[in-house]
Amino acid sequence: MANDWVYEEEFSKANFFEWSADGKHLAFIRYDETNVKEYSMDMYNGGLYPEDVTFKYPKAGEDNSVVSVHIYNVEAKKIITADIGTEKDIYIPRITWTTDANTLCIQRMNRLQNKVELLFANAVDGKSKVILTEESKTYIDITDNLTFLSGNKGFIWSSEQDEFNHLYYYDINGKLVNQITKGNWDITEFKGYDEKTNTLYYVSTERGAINRDLYSIKLNGSSKKLLSGAEGTTDADFTTGLKYYISSYSNANTPPVFELHTADGKLVTVLEDNKDLKEKMKSYSISQKTFFTFKTSEGVELNGYMMKPQNFDATKKYPVYMYAYNGPGANECNNAWDNDYWWHQLLNQEGYMVVCVDGRGTFGRGRQFKHSTYLQLGKLETMNQIETAKYLGGLPYVDKTRIGFQGWSYGGYMASLLISKGADYFKAAIAVAPVTNWKYYDNIYTERFLRKPADNKSGYEDNSPVNFVKQIKGKFLLVHGAADDNVHYQNSMEMAKALVMHNIPFEFMTYPNKNHGIYGGNTRLHLYTKILNFVKQNL
Repeated sequence: MANDWVYEEEFSKANFFEWSADGKHLAFIRYDETNVKEYSMDMYNGGLYPEDVTFKYPKAGEDNSVVSVHIYNVEAKKIITADIGTEKDIYIPRITWTTDANTLCIQRMNRLQNKVELLFANAVDGKSKVILTEESKTYIDITDNLTFLSGNKGFIWSSEQDEFNHLYYYDINGKLVNQITKGNWDITEFKGYDEKTNTLYYVSTERGAINRDLYSIKLNGSSKKLLSGAEGTTDADFTTGLKYYISSYSNANTPPVFELHTADGKLVTVLEDNKDLKEKMKSYSISQKTFFTFKTSEGVELNGYMMKPQNFDATKKYPVYMYAYNGPGANECNNAWDNDYWWHQLLNQEGYMVVCVDGRGTFGRGRQFKHSTYLQLGKLETMNQIETAKYLGGLPYVDKTRIGFQGWSYGGYMASLLISKGADYFKAAIAVAPVTNWKYYDNIYTERFLRKPADNKSGYEDNSPVNFVKQIKGKFLLVHGAADDNVHYQNSMEMAKALVMHNIPFEFMTYPNKNHGIYGGNTRLHLYTKILNFVKQNL
């Protein structure tokens, strides 16, 4: 009942089995991986021969598991198969029981991921019917926002159909009753619906794409209420029954505060205020993270933050360490406490400005901004990061000849593009666990944004760093974990091969037995020491 690798990674769900509310039926998905090709990697565990680890991994354009949905009747000890249609090359990203104990909702998605259907399947005979269909010219994101109301009163569903991600209320037959939330901002998370008070709770970007705030609203869209306090990032974990929630609040320069609130937002008690850490921070010379916006040459406004050296002098010029992820729907420029805070303080201490900008493709600014990178991953993002370097180079206190970039995963992909396609603007780049050619990455993620390689040759080739290494002029550090089951080590090996072929000097660091996170023991210390020394020597 555990799903295959790519479902867990790209549909963010580890187990696909669900009990009906009365406990009489267990629904589950079965995966036939017969035609899924395998990937192998070596583990160096001290034995005479390395251990060969092999697992199923469908790369872009390759065969997936063939999925089927089944329902086990506990009393009858019988399994029936739900009707999900005759097409085999599909995805079933979610199964959810409705409030009717005999009705299972199945989300069926096509291979291109631009069409999602809600099917209601009968638990007794498996017969199904389509209740709701949503289509897009680009792609549709799968979430856990689908919520069924008791007594067959319908369901709540999230969608980008009006160009922003909002919540909608449908009756049980799939007919729209009303749009619940509206506005030029995105719902980032739906927290739940309290039927007793007729109240929904959600987190959104209404106060700006860099912020996250908690709101409540009635099912008909009335009585919207902001439950967050100061601007920053507020999240909430609600108790069963939605009577209380534990909030976490932080901003870019303030560690998290955790509080217990009643559902209407009233404070019950402070659970942790991080007072000791805040006091300790006062004893250090700390740089403040400040936010800024600028417009690119195309007139696109981008959000960014910068951290200046602690002894900043506006009459001097400073080198810049740029950092970003910039993958679809993934933001780094957030008004929140982050894990890189002290690492960036160290870079400030060493005399470097730190800058992060969320380019096109990121979340919180509507569908068009996020989906603008469709069929051309890397193109607009690279342009935006180059425009950031040009903008920074025009500031009186920036040394435009000393701008570098570091990124991990999709950010490593960006670093590899910027040191090549952006060679005139970046002196150095550090790519950690990068995708270097999209044909090597898994099909659910890659095809969501690029379709299959055979159907979008230019989309794959025109922005894969492995094809542009001969343009590199600056210093390049390539880092990868040899046991990366996500972004395979193959990416960096192919990049290294291309660099050698074109006689391009570079530094290469491999971490044996380490996965995509590259951690454990002294690993992170070793990695960041390597990065720091590279930055000091080359930027």
